[in-house]
Amino acid sequence: AVSCGCWRSGKMAARGGGSSGIELLRRLPRVSLANLRPNPGAKSKEKRRGRGIHGGKKSGRGHKGQTQRGNRPRLGFEGGQTPFYIVIPKYGYNEGHSYRRQYQPLSLNRLQYLIDLGRVDPNQPVDLTQLVNARGVTVQPLKRDYGIQLVEEGADSFAAKVNIEVQLASELAIAAIERNGGIITTGFYDPRTLDILCKPVPFFLRGQPIPKRMLPPEELVPYYTDAQNRGYLADPTKIQGARMGLARKYGYILPDITKDEVYSMLTMRKDPRQIFFGLAPGWIVNLSEKKILKPTDEKLCSYYSS
Repeated sequence: AVSCGCWRSGKMAARGGGSSGIELLRRLPRVSLANLRPNPGAKSKEKRRGRGIHGGKKSGRGHKGQTQRGNRPRLGFEGGQTPFYIVIPKYGYNEGHSYRRQYQPLSLNRLQYLIDLGRVDPNQPVDLTQLVNARGVTVQPLKRDYGIQLVEEGADSFAAKVNIEVQLASELAIAAIERNGGIITTGFYDPRTLDILCKPVPFFLRGQPIPKRMLPPEELVPYYTDAQNRGYLADPTKIQGARMGLARKYGYILPDITKDEVYSMLTMRKDPRQIFFGLAPGWIVNLSEKKILKPTDEKLCSYYSS
């Protein structure tokens, strides 16, 4: 805020015309640090502290002790006794916490909301690329994110028929998807392919061939080979039996998807080494020329084949 003594007279003179306003601007001083003032009431006078024997009592620091003398101990000091972080023994539940895999939650409520808004197309297979581009979930592979987990919040109100691929899913979320005639698959992605799946356009602009998806580590193999979890490495014949068993458990009739109009879309699955739907490993996507380059060398074909 700028306060100047000529403001009132200048304002009245400006009503006379444009020429008088120009003359006023010529007469007024330039804005500088010398004529800047704070607004009235914006600043209050600072309370003066005492200086001990030089005009004051305790200088606002109270009576004797560590607080007054300025030699307070460090944070966590307990007066000399053994502190609690040494007394309490270490437990194993924090072991390896910096290497634990994290999965961002995606509720069925949120998925239905994205479908109703048109951000997610239920007539196409839904994977991590669609969900991230629809701003439905944020996945950061550099922060130990390994995908998303589908949770059962909103299972009663979910009414969409989708073919969705996630990394983890609860039993009730699987039942809610299959009750409406949908298909759910759980698949593993290593950090490199997960980053490519979340941001495909920057990868395609680099002009590199699509890499193969790595197989899950040893501790995750039982999960992704289990038909109860709808793992992408499970036996397809056992998955149908698991679907029927889950329908009997929760008391709903499993729809017959073989007579559905979108049966080909619902049964579309990725190869265990495949990252994108419709794009095989080893292909190069040229966005500028809108072309797809496929390898023809036998060694490259044998390397990228599953």
